[in-house]
Amino acid sequence: MRIAIIGAGCSGLTAIKQLAAAGLHDIVCYEKNGWIGGNWAYAADPDCSSISQKTHTISSKSLSQFSDFPMPEDYPDYPGHTQILAYFQAYARHFQLESYIRFNTTVLQVEKTAEERWRLTLEDGSQPEFDCLVIANGHLTMPRHPDWKKDFSGQYLHAREFKTAQGLENKKVLVVGAGNSGCDCAVEASYVAAQVDFSLRTPQYIIPKLIMGKPTDTYAATMQWLPQRIQGWLQKISLRIQIGHYRDYHLPEPDFSPTQAHPTINSAIFDKIRHGRIHPRPGVQSISGQTVFFTDGSSAQYDVIIAATGYQISFPFFPADFIHWQDGNSIPLYLRVFHPDHPSLFFIGLIQPQGCLWTLTEMQSRLVARLLAGETQLPAHWRQLALAEGISWQHQYIHRPRHILEVAYFSYLQRLLKLIR
Repeated sequence: MRIAIIGAGCSGLTAIKQLAAAGLHDIVCYEKNGWIGGNWAYAADPDCSSISQKTHTISSKSLSQFSDFPMPEDYPDYPGHTQILAYFQAYARHFQLESYIRFNTTVLQVEKTAEERWRLTLEDGSQPEFDCLVIANGHLTMPRHPDWKKDFSGQYLHAREFKTAQGLENKKVLVVGAGNSGCDCAVEASYVAAQVDFSLRTPQYIIPKLIMGKPTDTYAATMQWLPQRIQGWLQKISLRIQIGHYRDYHLPEPDFSPTQAHPTINSAIFDKIRHGRIHPRPGVQSISGQTVFFTDGSSAQYDVIIAATGYQISFPFFPADFIHWQDGNSIPLYLRVFHPDHPSLFFIGLIQPQGCLWTLTEMQSRLVARLLAGETQLPAHWRQLALAEGISWQHQYIHRPRHILEVAYFSYLQRLLKLIR
C-alpha cells in the first residue's frame, strides 16, 4: 500500500508518525517548502503563510502536547511560536519523520485514476501513483477578502500578510474582525500606531487566557461531564466574574451561548481598550477613499486597514469539478476525515476546534492508520453520516462562514477515540 501525504505541517507530521507506527512504511510526504511546521514556521515574507512575529498559542501547554511526546517542562502555559516550532522539530527528529518527506516539492495536480488510485503531478513533471492520499495542506492559506477591499485607497492588508507592527508607526489603523487574528493584530498595532480602531460586525465572545487562575481550556475541561447547556451557562457566569459586561468595553453583548461559537482567546485586548489604545467600532457599512462609514452612522479616516476576515478552503491541486468547497456551506466528511465518494482519500486537520488543533490531528491520523492496517472499521452507514455531518454545524453553531469547520474539542475527541479503541 503506497500512501501520499500533502503537507508537512502539524497535520502531515502526525499522519506520517501514526501511519508508520501502524507498520505502513511506504509513505511519501510532499512539502512545498524546505522545512516542516506549516504556519508555525515564521516567515517575514507577507506572501508566505505563517503566524506573526509575536504569536503565542491560544491553547495551553498541558492540552497542546502529543499523547506520546510531552512538551519541555520549562515551556510556559502558552508557548510562543518559536517554542512550538522547536517542539514540532523535536517530534520529527525523535520519530525520524523527515526520512518520509520530500521537501521543496509542490504538488501541482491530483487526479483519481480509473483503477481507484491517485496520480500526483509534481513540479518536476513526474507523476507518481498511490493507493491512498492524505490531504494535510491546512486551511489558512487563501484569504477571504471583504467586498469593499477595492474601495479603500489607503494601505490594505489581510491578517495573513500582517507579520509585525513595523511600518504602522504614527498611522491610523482599522482592524476588521474580532477573531483571534483580529485581536492579535489590533493589540500588536496599538504599540506603535497613532490610533487603532477595532470593527466588529457581530457580537463575539472574547475570553481571557486565564479564568480562575487556570488556562481557559484547562478550566473548560473540568466541566466536560456536564450537559452543553449547563456548560454554556457556567462559562457565562465565569466570564461575568472575570471581566464584567462586554458593554463595559464598548463591545456588543453576545446573545448566544459560548459553546455556539468559536471563541477568541485574548487577555490583552481588554487592557488595551480600557487604556484607550484600542477603540471598538461597529461593522463597516461602506468605504470611499480613505473614509470608512460604519453601520451606526459614524465615519472616520484611516491610513491602514487590516482585514482579519478569515480564509477560504482551498485545494489548488484538485480540479474545480472534483472537490470545491471554497464557497460552500457543507463539508460532507464523516468525522471531518472520510469522504463518502472516495474511501481512499483522507483529510487531516480540516477542522477548527475549540481547543488545540494538532492533538486532534494526532487522533485523526491514528484512526486512519488503524483503519488502513485493518485494526478497526467505520460504521456500516458512515457515508450517510458524512452527508448529515456536512450540514449539522448549522444547527450546532452560529451560522457564519468561520464555523463551517468548527468542532467541539472534547466531544469530537471522544468520537475519534471510540472508533480507535
